[in-house]
Amino acid sequence: QVQLVESGGGLVQAGGSLRLSCAASGSIFSINAMGWYRQAPGKQRELVATITSGGRSNYVDSVKGRFTISRDNAKNTVYLQMNSLKPEDTAVYYCNADIRGSVAGRDRYLEVWGQGTLVTVSS
Repeated sequence: QVQLVESGGGLVQAGGSLRLSCAASGSIFSINAMGWYRQAPGKQRELVATITSGGRSNYVDSVKGRFTISRDNAKNTVYLQMNSLKPEDTAVYYCNADIRGSVAGRDRYLEVWGQGTLVTVSS
């Protein structure tokens, strides 16, 4: 089974930093785009940042200059370095990836989500 497992969330004061990690596991042939989304209480899930297999990245305006997305293709892992955190960054952060893998012996293209990790920024 192909899955994503996140880690690195927690409680931090405003102005602090956290680094999220997300590792893909299972029978994986290749991973295209990977990204991070977040969902704050009472709000819709929003895109935070994405990165292609070639390393091209994109960010939502509210995190530009503060967050950096990166990936290690050899480890099938994507990271989100979050600096200068603000209370409004408080949310559950979800990892997402477009994966070509084997499911029940069949070649499949999958959009996979992680279980989410909570980031809380106190003022």
